Amino acid sequence: MGGPRGAGWVAAGLLLGAGACYCIYRLTRGRRRGDRELGIRSSKSAGGTAGFPAEDLTDGSYDDVLNAEQLQKLLYLLESAEDPVIIERALITLGNNAAFSVNQAIIRELGGIPIVANKINHSNQSIKEKALNALNNLSVNVENQIKIKIYISQVCEDVFSGPLNSAVQLAGLRLLTNMTVTNDHQHMLHSYITDLFQVLLTGNGNTKVQVLKLLLNLSENPAMTEGLLRAQVDSSFLSLYDSHVAKEILLRVLTLFQNIKNCLKIEGHLAAQPTFTEGSLFFLLHGEECAQKIRALVDHHDAEVKEKVVTIIPKI
Repeated sequence: MGGPRGAGWVAAGLLLGAGACYCIYRLTRGRRRGDRELGIRSSKSAGGTAGFPAEDLTDGSYDDVLNAEQLQKLLYLLESAEDPVIIERALITLGNNAAFSVNQAIIRELGGIPIVANKINHSNQSIKEKALNALNNLSVNVENQIKIKIYISQVCEDVFSGPLNSAVQLAGLRLLTNMTVTNDHQHMLHSYITDLFQVLLTGNGNTKVQVLKLLLNLSENPAMTEGLLRAQVDSSFLSLYDSHVAKEILLRVLTLFQNIKNCLKIEGHLAAQPTFTEGSLFFLLHGEECAQKIRALVDHHDAEVKEKVVTIIPKI
């Protein structure tokens, strides 16, 4: 390990001690495809989407759990390192440790959240992704969300301006999904709802599913209903209700319809009957084409889809 990078590992060793440094070094020696994708560990809480549990993307490939002293040194290394390899692998180690609830609090108390969040500005796309993954695990903690919420607008800008279906876009969507499990911070996405539908319609299957998870969180909150219905959405959205659409997508768009209808029935909600413009989600969901597509699904080959449709038809 000679040269500048070797010197970086020497510095890391002095800071972290042999055990923690080996944890990061071991990660750099593996193939990139071995990196585990970090994500939401907790199950849905208030405001979440029943029937669609939050995802757990940690697979236990690396079992090294750092103590508070090692985490403090790791954060110092992350803040001071310039070598992209060290930064990326430090983020992976930190993110993996943030999968444990006790470490989520420790990292916050050590001032680690802004250190991690600073890396979402990095020009290296892999580092941006790992930083978003680490924030995603940290965001399971409600107190951490209070500190992470200041980065929501920046994450949204990266998600909607970056390459479609990219690892960074998916990582950002996962973080936004976790930040909207409860209703506390959903209002911060008001101005991005139309962008969400655009990504939903243009993204691949994985991207569609992730956007729908986020939209489902928003759709359960009556305070977000008007914003969802006002969103300008291309008519191709209705093709997601076709019988050939993948089940994991079809069930979610049906649940989206159901959630919005339920919110509209809440006593006093939208009592003023706001005017919705042509081309809005309101016009699509209340049009005859949408009703026909949903009724046709009563003969769907999948029992779960049929069951969902039977509960929805009375709402049409």
